[in-house]
Amino acid sequence: MGQSLSIRQLEAWYGTNQTLKGINMEIAANQVTAIIGPSGCGKSTFVRCINRMHETLPGSKVKGEIILNGESIYGQDPVSLRKTVGMVFQKPNPFPSMTIFENVVAGVKLNGMRNRQNLQTIAEKSLRMAALWDEVKDRLNYSGMSLSGGQQQRLCIARALAVEPSVLLMDEPASALDPIATMRIEELVGQLKSEYTIVIVTHNMQQAARIADTTAFFLNGELVEHGPTSEIFTNPRDKRTEDYITGRFG
Repeated sequence: MGQSLSIRQLEAWYGTNQTLKGINMEIAANQVTAIIGPSGCGKSTFVRCINRMHETLPGSKVKGEIILNGESIYGQDPVSLRKTVGMVFQKPNPFPSMTIFENVVAGVKLNGMRNRQNLQTIAEKSLRMAALWDEVKDRLNYSGMSLSGGQQQRLCIARALAVEPSVLLMDEPASALDPIATMRIEELVGQLKSEYTIVIVTHNMQQAARIADTTAFFLNGELVEHGPTSEIFTNPRDKRTEDYITGRFG
């Protein structure tokens, strides 16, 4: 099941450039939270802080607290944390030298699982959850790169799900995909939230309106507004939110 997150006074820097300024928000378990805002507003930095990828960049710095299921993520081993907090990136990134099967179970094998039968069970379950099994079940030994862009992205989602995370971060997962593949990803997000807490960065306002339970609007590294998606889009409290969603800037 998904786990809740509490973000408290989160600040982040790249060198001297502060990209997040005092972010405070609650992310509910088993919901889809969309992060919207113009380019450079801190959306990607925010999700990368949640699985501690931001601090791997040279010159980066983080202050504040992120509480996952009652425990600070900064007291945890980052590698262990990333088993709990999975990540799917903007561009599909299957491991090019691996088959479809090997791609899905790569993280599980890294964690020490070697039993072939168990790996096959995990691969099938993960591919089914990513709505990809029926398309690839006869091609598991083909390269992951042999799939279409949309299929590659669902393969990356299956790979993230295989290690059984409770939180799934998605950084613009459909921005490189065609409309039909985008629709498949959106349908998948709707199905997965019963099992996972999902945080999705999107530039696509219609996408946020379609799939998110709550939406957070970021601007210049600050959280301007966070609330039920229907309210953010129809009755925002802040003029800046209204200006952004009606296309006056961004």
